[in-house]
Amino acid sequence: MNPDTYTAATRPAALAVPPRAPAVAPQWWARLRAEHGRAQALSASVRALLWSRALVWAVGSGTLLVLGYGPLRKAFDAPRLTRGFGWFGDLLAGPAARWDASWYLAIAQHGYRPDLGSATAARAAFFPLYPLLLGGVSRLGAAPVLAGVLLSTAALALALYGVHRLTMLELADAGAARLAVLVIAFAPMAFYLSAVYSESLYLALSIGVFWYARQGRWAPAGALGGLAAATRSTGLLLVLPALMLYLYGPRADAADDRARGRTRREPRLAGARLAGALSRIAPRYRLRREVLWLALIPAGALMFMGYLALSGASALLPFDSQAVWERHFAGPYVGVWDGLVAAFAGARQLLSFQTQHVYFAVAGASPRIAAEHNLLLLAFLLAAIPALIGVLRRLAPAYGAYVIAALAMPLSYPVAAQPLMSLPRFLLVLFPLSMWLGAWLAERPRAQRPVLAVSALSMAFFGAQFATWHWVA
Repeated sequence: MNPDTYTAATRPAALAVPPRAPAVAPQWWARLRAEHGRAQALSASVRALLWSRALVWAVGSGTLLVLGYGPLRKAFDAPRLTRGFGWFGDLLAGPAARWDASWYLAIAQHGYRPDLGSATAARAAFFPLYPLLLGGVSRLGAAPVLAGVLLSTAALALALYGVHRLTMLELADAGAARLAVLVIAFAPMAFYLSAVYSESLYLALSIGVFWYARQGRWAPAGALGGLAAATRSTGLLLVLPALMLYLYGPRADAADDRARGRTRREPRLAGARLAGALSRIAPRYRLRREVLWLALIPAGALMFMGYLALSGASALLPFDSQAVWERHFAGPYVGVWDGLVAAFAGARQLLSFQTQHVYFAVAGASPRIAAEHNLLLLAFLLAAIPALIGVLRRLAPAYGAYVIAALAMPLSYPVAAQPLMSLPRFLLVLFPLSMWLGAWLAERPRAQRPVLAVSALSMAFFGAQFATWHWVA
């Protein structure tokens, strides 16, 4: 036989080399890599997650190492909850377990205990899904703080992936989607997204509601909305954008019912202005039985209220307990005016260069620090206004309606001394604002690095304050 013709096909079976078996990858991973959009979203979200969390821990733990824990350490620093992990463990817990984290850890370990009355009434302001999941992860063997970090970071990863996919769906712009991910990951208050707080869980769930509603998949949209309503009180408001997407779209699951009806009636309605106006505001899609899935959204909060009622407490305790935290109803969005007044008084306080005369009600021991907080909170409100206008102009109406409705809580229930307290954290989870900012930056390449750099530096600064037990937002 000619050696040149001696191939694998003519080789004796005994001498044949068996072909190498292909590597077996999980089907979900193969599908992920095969679809460009998913792979792109995964790459962008993983990079943003790793770099942003590395910055949070490097700055937070580094500041603790250099400057110590600060004067307010004992305020919420419960033993065996936020400390007691050894020197190095306490250092690593710094960027994650501060202030409200103590409440989530206490609920996860001891429950709400409504039978104790006023002694535990403040806990009812913290909705149950996050502490339930936190307790579940802890029972698997992780220390409570570590369990919270793992839970929050996993939720943040899902949120970043989801906002990339949703931005691509709405804007079809890969640059805008990548920048929207970076805007969230490096937002000034984004250190909360990996702390023992419910922000990242709520963010991921609310993005999921919009994603599935846009796809016309109402069962998962309602289920995720119910979980969001069991995470934060503002989750109840997800009913509004979900219904708007159901009735007006845009939706990927069905054709426009209004367009079909207008085609049939057009000759008869030609020139009728009133009929034309009514047709423009009429729903695009008819109500069908599938809309009932959206009733799951309030079910999450209703189940929590039912649990409290069965335990002997008031079913309205989650809302009544806001008074424990010094929030009061001032009227719809009246907190905007109160915030302006407080910031003006804060400016007067700082410009007076003295603390003997105080121009406003003081929260805490220092009029100067309270004045600085009020001015900072107003700055976040002013920054949110053009972003909200941009959302209303560039995204579907459901996105703008969601932002406006979600802001009703902090802007209608102000705190007397700091009317806009916690507003930056409320803004952090309103992802339509980040989607718009990502699109705005995509159109302005020169602004991208400066904006993201300032945002990341702000996150590092505020994260360092948070780690050293200084109140932030």
